[in-house]
Amino acid sequence: MGDERTGLIEGPDGKTRCFWHANLPDYLTYHDEEWGRPVDDDIRLFEKLCLEGFQSGLSWLTILRKRENFREAFEGFDFERVARFKDEDVDRLLTNAGIVRHGGKIRSTINNAQRAIELRREFGSLARYFWRHEPGPDARPALLDFPTLMANPKTDISARISKDLKKRGWSFVGPTTIYAFMQAMGLVNDHIEGCSMRPVVEAERERFTRPV
Repeated sequence: MGDERTGLIEGPDGKTRCFWHANLPDYLTYHDEEWGRPVDDDIRLFEKLCLEGFQSGLSWLTILRKRENFREAFEGFDFERVARFKDEDVDRLLTNAGIVRHGGKIRSTINNAQRAIELRREFGSLARYFWRHEPGPDARPALLDFPTLMANPKTDISARISKDLKKRGWSFVGPTTIYAFMQAMGLVNDHIEGCSMRPVVEAERERFTRPV
């Protein structure tokens, strides 16, 4: 079990990590190998935005365990392909028990694919758009401990991105959803102090070439 004061948990290998993966093998792998690692691949960025939208009202673990089903259902989240989905594709997806069968979220994914094409046309890539919003040091807490993490499910920057995307016609991109996206895609390093992955992720972020 994790320490409720520090938000840390000891893993089966003896390493200390953020508490939220609860030492479940697939979730622990996601924590160590994906969460917080900087991403500049447009398909992965689009996928994560869509899956964060599907997560609304659910746990990320539920979505993670359905992720391969989502990838198959949505053409690998190739937004050029998804943008061409029609009503019959919505009907087909609503019968797919391997994903979250929510009509609004399915239609949102198709809409957002169309908006992603527009965003890429304007900025050159989704990566260039999102990484231009990376918070500077002055916008980050001096100490990222457990209470700080819990007190900040969204930020001024995530609210600003959310507002801009909504103006551009995107949906299911609220400030909390956007901040979860930023955490996962490495725009911030929210592995808390004491997590063995925090310095690993920070070193990777230092080596990462920003697409701006």
